[in-house]
Amino acid sequence: MGFRSWNRALEGFRKHVGDVNSIHDKCFNKMLDLSNHHQSIQVVIDKHSQKLKNEYRMRLEASIDVSRLLLQYGLPFRGHDESESSINQGFFLGFLRWHGDKHPDAGKVILENAPQNDTLTCPMIQKDIVNACAKETLKAIIGDLNGDYFGILVDESKDISHKEQMTLVLRFVNKNGEVVERFIGLVHVSDTSACSLKKAIYFLLSVHSLSPSKIRGQGYDGASNMKGEINGLKTLIMKDSLSTYYIHCFAHQLQLTLVAIAKKHLDVEEFFDHVSNVLNVVGESFKRRDLLRDHQAKKLEQFFESGEVQKGQGLHQERGLQRPGDTRWGSHFKTLDNFIVIFSSIVHVLEVIELEGSTSSDRNQAEYLLTKIKTFKFIFVLHLMLKVLAMSNELSKIL
Repeated sequence: MGFRSWNRALEGFRKHVGDVNSIHDKCFNKMLDLSNHHQSIQVVIDKHSQKLKNEYRMRLEASIDVSRLLLQYGLPFRGHDESESSINQGFFLGFLRWHGDKHPDAGKVILENAPQNDTLTCPMIQKDIVNACAKETLKAIIGDLNGDYFGILVDESKDISHKEQMTLVLRFVNKNGEVVERFIGLVHVSDTSACSLKKAIYFLLSVHSLSPSKIRGQGYDGASNMKGEINGLKTLIMKDSLSTYYIHCFAHQLQLTLVAIAKKHLDVEEFFDHVSNVLNVVGESFKRRDLLRDHQAKKLEQFFESGEVQKGQGLHQERGLQRPGDTRWGSHFKTLDNFIVIFSSIVHVLEVIELEGSTSSDRNQAEYLLTKIKTFKFIFVLHLMLKVLAMSNELSKIL
């Protein structure tokens, strides 16, 4: 066009650009897109990452909510068969699926809808969540203690694998002025000697930044390794701090007293032997226990028809055969209470065994027990011990 055609420059540019979708036009539009910050690659990546973060947070919150529910009620997490084809995958996966059904937004990103490497349902993740909940709970307990004085309650026992376990409980006055007892930990100890228990106690206290100098009370049972005057646990701790007074568990003292007195009285000792033998015979098999339940149900129906008992919510619950334990005399009270209520059913089961027992030994044993529990002496001691244990049971609960 030359210099003389300067007034027609715009028309020349249009010819150079060409029609819509020409090479020059496409490049020009890409340049405009590139200069638009809202459509940049980084913005797209950030948006995608935020979406993944939100979905991950929803999966994590769902797993935490289900774990907290199971922990609150002491329910197991795992199932025997957690495969996709299983109809009972355990409480954790079952509640998680229920949670997804009730909350569609969460249901879209959990379990099968989650990335296979990010479902947050494996046992390791479950344990991590449980450990985090335990740490937060302990943090709240230590915060409630607020660096004040406390007492310790300690006991040891073997688990199912015969490993010695020691439990530690703190007893203190919380911020509301209430005396509370809080479980702190359960640790494995190599043996139950006083030195080993002391070392384990001090270790647990140090983990939670608690000083042994703040201990103002010790509560144990009467075992020699606990209350020994020379090398007992209470003596070793009192050597470090004279203010850590030892108190023998009052409930345990009461139990030991009752056991000692009962064993000195031959009639009472014989009575509990008969009760234990009756419970063993009647509860020996599922068939006998079912026979006991059926007879209870029939007797209750007869009482309803005759008007001897009234129907009502929470009344006339089914009674079972609870075996007593020598170190828990509250269990003896429950045993005798149930024994009186279902006495006629127990007699009925023994009579059936006497006639239809599979062996002569079973038939003879049932006959012998029937003659014993029908005597005036047995019935008298039964009612007498029930009244005595009812009083001591309330005292044991208070102690």
